Amino acid sequence: MTFINYASREINCKIVYYGPGLCGKTTNLQHIYDATAPQARGKLISLATETDRTLFFDFMPLELGTVRGFKTRFHLYTVPGQVFYEASRKLILKGVDGVVFVADSQEERMDANIESLYNLEENLRVHGFDLMKVPYVLQLNKRDLPHIIPAEDLTAELQKKGEPVVEAVASSGVGVFDTLKAVAKQVLTELRKS
Repeated sequence: MTFINYASREINCKIVYYGPGLCGKTTNLQHIYDATAPQARGKLISLATETDRTLFFDFMPLELGTVRGFKTRFHLYTVPGQVFYEASRKLILKGVDGVVFVADSQEERMDANIESLYNLEENLRVHGFDLMKVPYVLQLNKRDLPHIIPAEDLTAELQKKGEPVVEAVASSGVGVFDTLKAVAKQVLTELRKS
């Protein structure tokens, strides 16, 4: 849920990057962080395990201009993709303003994508959200790897409501900012309605 701080004239929005384990959620945030001017970003907090997976969440306040005189600040989170971190995923979705689903384009990860997308819908419902109404972007990541599913087929399988679909190679930054802009634009549109 958007938090408006009238004292500091600041609108705070929460965007969550969701997807199966090792799909590239943390890589997306790391690229945004590295490519953003230090004065426009906060501290990146990343808790990683020995296998370099996100254990809990990444948090990166990022200012993206103003709306009616209020500064906008986006807080970007990732969720741990592994099945056994279900409670953490639910908690991180609380108060979400926009969601990016990062799909792994590799053929062998298709079942994991579908399972994670189903899990996202369920966990959003726990907090009273409907995926069909939440600002949402589908990112097809790892487009540079061999044995990937054609983008049209992946889109046909995973697209839920005509949301923007962005092909990406997060490890080199391709499509990362396009994804962020697509979800931020929807979040700001919702803000202007309310």
